[in-house]
Amino acid sequence: MGTRRKISIVVLTGAGVSADSGLATFRGAGGLWEGQRVEDVATPAAWIRDPARVWRFYQLRRARLLEVRPNAAHEALVRLERAASDAGGGFTLVTQNVDGLHQAAGSRVLAMHGDLRHLRCTRCESVLLDLERLDPADFATCAACGHRPLRPDVVWFGEVPRHLDEIGRALGRCTHFVSVGTSGVVYPAAGLLAAARARGAETWVNSLDEPWNLDPADRFLPGRAVDVLPRAVQAWIEEWL
Repeated sequence: MGTRRKISIVVLTGAGVSADSGLATFRGAGGLWEGQRVEDVATPAAWIRDPARVWRFYQLRRARLLEVRPNAAHEALVRLERAASDAGGGFTLVTQNVDGLHQAAGSRVLAMHGDLRHLRCTRCESVLLDLERLDPADFATCAACGHRPLRPDVVWFGEVPRHLDEIGRALGRCTHFVSVGTSGVVYPAAGLLAAARARGAETWVNSLDEPWNLDPADRFLPGRAVDVLPRAVQAWIEEWL
């Protein structure tokens, strides 16, 4: 009788997983960047050039977090993580999202683009969980060193994403890779699907439309994450674990 291989699941999520919680995605009509250029609000150069504009943009987004809750897609991934753990398998959730909804649902997360709920001091590097100082016209001051202003603790375009070593190790063990709600455009996150595929992992992709990095070898599950993931996760638990 053969030995069943150890399952190690890696999940990558993007803005599509949070869309049904009421948060805007990045592209398309009504998207996050509508009316704003990335260069003006989401780069280190923009922060240096016009911190007030960047601060206002992110303060409005931070205030929005008080109004949203995890949805059925977030909760389904919590069930998948617990089932993998109970079965002695591996599970790594990587997200491009900065909204904290995975964490609120109960997931352990590698947030490669940071966390909008946090503010960071650029002088002493103190990080503060804060959803109280939300005035878009009033900069926050570091309680540790007095530096002003604090910046949103997110990864801007041109900055290095976080947890890349941990993500690389997870991909090295990966047997099953799931991509949810990503456009497949922003690297290095967009390269994770191909990396998992190249090492022989089974690959699934869920999004409204086919992402740029979709391959014929991937199993594409079209539709909203909130509709697709609960059913898919139940099937994966039964099949894989």
